[in-house]
Amino acid sequence: MLQDQITLKDRHKSFVKTISETGIVYALKNEDGYATSESNEIEDEDGYPVEIICFWSDKSIAKSCIKNEWSEYKVCELNLSEFLENWCVGMNNDGLIVGINFDKSLFGYEVEPLYLILEIISELNLQNKQIEFKKFNGIKDLEIQVKEIIKD
Repeated sequence: MLQDQITLKDRHKSFVKTISETGIVYALKNEDGYATSESNEIEDEDGYPVEIICFWSDKSIAKSCIKNEWSEYKVCELNLSEFLENWCVGMNNDGLIVGINFDKSLFGYEVEPLYLILEIISELNLQNKQIEFKKFNGIKDLEIQVKEIIKD
């Protein structure tokens, strides 16, 4: 079990680094929406698993998950700014969790969206990269606002 957790954490770190470098995040989508799963770790206030929307840093890994209940899905591409300001912020507002780099067995890392935003911002700062947003005045503005929400 410890090895599984290490593997998941390594995949998570790779996800953050890769999407920060490429500026691209992948998802699976069909006519009804995006690929979802249920959390193995996080429950809502009623004790039910929280819903996860899954994202990948590598198109081929995302494509390998197109089977079984996701057999009707196709890989779609999101730019990093859209992922951060629309998806992560929106998922937080909706009480959803981000599923990261799930494998074909639907085994992946789960993280709360606002904490993921802060990790990505930290990596972007390490890489000395800037992103233009529609709803925020740069990375620093997004970081300040996310920290304010977390603090409350």
